[in-house]
Amino acid sequence: MTVPITSFPKNEIKILLLENIHASAHEILRGEGFHVEVIAGSLKEKELAEKIRDVHVLGVRSKTRVTPTALAEARRLLAVGCFCIGTNQVALGDANTRGVPVFNAPFSNTRSVAEMIIAEIVFLARQLGDRTIEVHQGQWRKGSVNCHEVRGKTLGIVGYGHIGTQVGVLAEAFGMRVLYFDIASKLPVGNVRPVPTLGALLGSSDFVTLHVPETPQTQRMIGAAELARMKPGTYLLNASRGTVVEIEALAAAIREGRLGGAAVDVYPEEPEGKSDDFSSALRGLPNVILTPHVGGSTEEAQEAIGREVATSLVKLINTGSTTGAVNFPQVELASSPGAHRILNVHHNVPGVLRDINKLVSDLGANIRSQLLATDPDIGYLVMDLDQDVSDQVKRGIAGLGTSIKTRILY
Repeated sequence: MTVPITSFPKNEIKILLLENIHASAHEILRGEGFHVEVIAGSLKEKELAEKIRDVHVLGVRSKTRVTPTALAEARRLLAVGCFCIGTNQVALGDANTRGVPVFNAPFSNTRSVAEMIIAEIVFLARQLGDRTIEVHQGQWRKGSVNCHEVRGKTLGIVGYGHIGTQVGVLAEAFGMRVLYFDIASKLPVGNVRPVPTLGALLGSSDFVTLHVPETPQTQRMIGAAELARMKPGTYLLNASRGTVVEIEALAAAIREGRLGGAAVDVYPEEPEGKSDDFSSALRGLPNVILTPHVGGSTEEAQEAIGREVATSLVKLINTGSTTGAVNFPQVELASSPGAHRILNVHHNVPGVLRDINKLVSDLGANIRSQLLATDPDIGYLVMDLDQDVSDQVKRGIAGLGTSIKTRILY
C-alpha cells in the first residue's frame, strides 16, 4: 500500500521540474511557497526512480519516461504534470492505481501547431523549402512548374480536435475548401465538412494533415495502402505522433512521384536531446520539409503550457481538485468555510463509502459536503468535515484496507 500522505506546510511540498519547463510554471509554483527543484534535462528510469522518492509533484515534458518502476519508488507522489499535450510518456494505469493523477496541457499550443501547418501548406505548394536550400547553395532555379496557390484547393484534416479545428479556421481564411474525418462526432466550424471515412478524405484532398493522438487505432494508420488512395500530387503533413505514418512507405511515394511532397515534424524514433546524426528515409527527398518536433515550440505556447499545468497542480495540492486529469476520476468540490478536507483514493469495490460514512458517524462527525467519483479501478472521495474530529477521521479512513492514499487539508 502506498504510504498515506498527510498535510504539509507549503514549503515542505517538494516539486521536481525536468526538461526546461517554462519559467511561468516556476513562478506560479514558487509563488505558492512550494519548494521547487529544476533540472534542465530528462532523467533515465534509474535516476528518476531515485530522485522522486520524496517528491510530491513531478513535472516533465515529452522525453522523460515515468515508468511503473519509477512510480513504485515515488512514495509521496501526489501528481504528475506533463507540460505538453501528450501523456504517453507516463504509465497512466500504474499512476491511477497508486492514486496519482496526471495532468497535461491539451489546449495551450494549439495555435502554434496550427500556424506551422498553414505555413507548411504554402511552402509545399510553392516548393519553397527546396528553393531556399538551392539559393543557400548558390543555385538560382527560378520557375513556376508544379507551384500553385493554395486558394481553392482542398485540405483534409484527420482528427478534428482542438488543433484540427484551428487549422480548419485558418485554412478557410486562405480560401481553401476544408474536409475532416474523425471517429467521434464533432461540430464543424465555419464551412468545414465532415466525410464518413478516412478513405473518402484521402481521395478528395489536395493536402492531408494529421492531428490524432497515439493509440492502437492510429499507429501506422497511414501506410502504403492509404498513400495509394491519395490523388497524384497530394501533400501529406504530420505533426501529431511519429507512429502514425509508415515512414518508408511515405518515402517510397515521394521518390516515385506519386505524392507532391510532405512535411513531417514527428518520427517513430527521435533523439532524446540535441543530435548531429538524426537519420530518416525522408532525408534528402524533394519538396519534403523535416522539422525536429517543434510544432508547439513557441515562446507563447510554452508560457501558456507552464501556466495551464502549474495551475492544475496548485489546485490539486491546495483543494484536491482533479479536473483535467487524464487518468483519474474528475472531482472538484467548493470549499466549506471552517471545515477540514479529507481526500481519499481507494480501490473501487462495493461498500467503501458505507464503511467511511459509518466511521464518520461513529465519531459523531458532521459532514459539511462530500463528493465521490469512480473509474473501473479506483474511487476518489473529497469530504469536508468539522475541524475537531478531522484528524481522527483521516486516520480511520487511512487505516481501511481499501484505502490507497489519504490526505488531509487544514
